[in-house]
Amino acid sequence: MAYSDLPLDELRTHTTSGTAPSDFTRRWDAALADARVRATPTERRRVDTGLATITTDDVSFTGHAGDPIRAWLQCPADTVGDGPLPCIVEYVGYGGGRGLPIERLLWASAGFVHLVMDTRGQGSNVVVGDTPDPAGSGPAYAGVMTRGIEDFDSYYYRRLITDAVRAVDVARELPEVDPDRILVTGTSQGGGLAIAVGGLVDGLLGVMPDVPFLCDFPRATWIVERPPYNEITHYLAAHRDSADRVAQTLAYIDGAHHAARATAPALFSVALMDPTCPPSTVYAACNAWAGPKEIVEYSHNGHEGGAAFQHQRQIPWALRLAGTRSERPARAMDSSRPGA
Repeated sequence: MAYSDLPLDELRTHTTSGTAPSDFTRRWDAALADARVRATPTERRRVDTGLATITTDDVSFTGHAGDPIRAWLQCPADTVGDGPLPCIVEYVGYGGGRGLPIERLLWASAGFVHLVMDTRGQGSNVVVGDTPDPAGSGPAYAGVMTRGIEDFDSYYYRRLITDAVRAVDVARELPEVDPDRILVTGTSQGGGLAIAVGGLVDGLLGVMPDVPFLCDFPRATWIVERPPYNEITHYLAAHRDSADRVAQTLAYIDGAHHAARATAPALFSVALMDPTCPPSTVYAACNAWAGPKEIVEYSHNGHEGGAAFQHQRQIPWALRLAGTRSERPARAMDSSRPGA
């Protein structure tokens, strides 16, 4: 693993070469409106995990096209009856699912309601998932990156981003949650989803994307040799006449275009030796972010990013925004140095 992207001073000013489609907002508004019209009441069932300090519910809500989406809802047990709490909605990385309830205890332990959205059609890569993707697809390369990729209306990530927005809708309706104090977060694919939700949902308290995927496709699909971005490259190597259609579809998904519409405070992280989500692609989204933002750089890390070190920064940052206790904000990275 070695540093192989743009020079650091260029990274910090890098922007995408892509352009958002002229109907970007209209088509996303239509997609979300359709999902909301099809929405049915959220179902939840208490699960006994054996944990004394956290309660867990198995949740099912409707996402894209009214499809059922699973989630875990975890709450700090000692705050039951204390009134609405701030909430963290979390999205998971590529190939993963919501996992088991005992695998994600951080945010409920910090005093937040925590909603972990399962990922349709994924969840068989180490971390288990429980949500199928009932939508069909034309020819595709292995993985989900190219499912329906030649048209926005059929593309997999149109469905998944719609699910992610609906997860925030659902969180806002929960009696345990203060609808004005919701943050979204995720790592890799989850970070890309958090960015998209940040651009599509008004009134979020904060957004925390870690080493985000789904950003700056024009650059990523040229320079990345490993999955998941290279699924697109392999597809285009076979479908030689599809490059323009694919690029048009990806422009609706690109985190840099969603970031330009986001106004909530954001805490990004980037790993400068990341070969999966290169730092230039992360900076393309961060530099486009229209709201207040800061970014933490991990100079010698790959796609694992900051991991627990980043969590140590996120907790006080989120608590400060939520106003739940007197915490100092996470110290911003000195832009003159690359290390974390």
